[in-house]
Amino acid sequence: MQTRDDQARPLAPSEARKISPLKKPEWLKIRPPAGENYTQIKQLLRTRGLHTVCEEAHCPNVAECWSTGTATFMLGTEVCTRACRFCMIQTSRCPPPLDPEEPAKIAEAVSKLKLKYVVLTSVDRDDLPDGGAEHFAKTIRELKRLDPALMVEALVPDFRGDLKAVETVVDSGLDVYSHNIETVYRLQYRVRDPRAGYQQSLSTLDYAKKYAESKVARNKLYTKSAVMLGLGETNEELSQAFIDLREKRVDVLTIGQYLRPSLSHLPVEKYYTPEEFNFLGDEAKAAGFLSVASGPMVRSSYKAAEIFSERK
Repeated sequence: MQTRDDQARPLAPSEARKISPLKKPEWLKIRPPAGENYTQIKQLLRTRGLHTVCEEAHCPNVAECWSTGTATFMLGTEVCTRACRFCMIQTSRCPPPLDPEEPAKIAEAVSKLKLKYVVLTSVDRDDLPDGGAEHFAKTIRELKRLDPALMVEALVPDFRGDLKAVETVVDSGLDVYSHNIETVYRLQYRVRDPRAGYQQSLSTLDYAKKYAESKVARNKLYTKSAVMLGLGETNEELSQAFIDLREKRVDVLTIGQYLRPSLSHLPVEKYYTPEEFNFLGDEAKAAGFLSVASGPMVRSSYKAAEIFSERK
């Protein structure tokens, strides 16, 4: 069992500010997003009051993904009930209520933009009885109704380990069930909100796969997770995380560099080189993942369409 005693103590904001930040290497310098597709999608989102994690999380790949027909939409407002120490999304115990029209709005936007691959994600909504699972399901069903060929990935919360919520999402007909463990076992409590947990996250990924396989009528469900580097993990701990994910038969893994959103967040302990990312990516592939994306700028949904469309 994971306990607070066997992990590093969380870093208070006052402590974080005292740590001198590491100089960001050249390979992490990014250009501001631009391009016709980027501008078109941004304007459409604004007119419909929709949010994408691409923008909320300041993803460095936003223009690249949008230009290839992939976008990640954030469901259920951009206010989270948790306060993970790596994330810049605002938090509150009482976020705004869900918009019942949001599933239809997102489906309409996706249809208008002719997207090929859609990722749906959300903040943690511990204030809702099902953690927002039915809202995910309604959106996925609406997307599939308008375009059955559209590939849909749901990057979901852990639902506090509620397996009924996992079933609700799987039953919606999605193609990829995604949930991020974020970091290695030892650093979970230091990095993530105390309501999250390494074993809790693994259990939901494991159950999603098993439950989907028990449903005779549905297509193969892929599962996916992600790990950030630069928070103080060791190579041995990363190797164990790869093994733990594969033991739950997770199909796809993304590995990226943690970038500190502000001085109130956890500091970067190390910037990994592109060569180190290649090495770790090869190690993860050797562990048996169907596909691995590993690089300084890689994020959860990076080139998701390329990974899965060819296997559809």
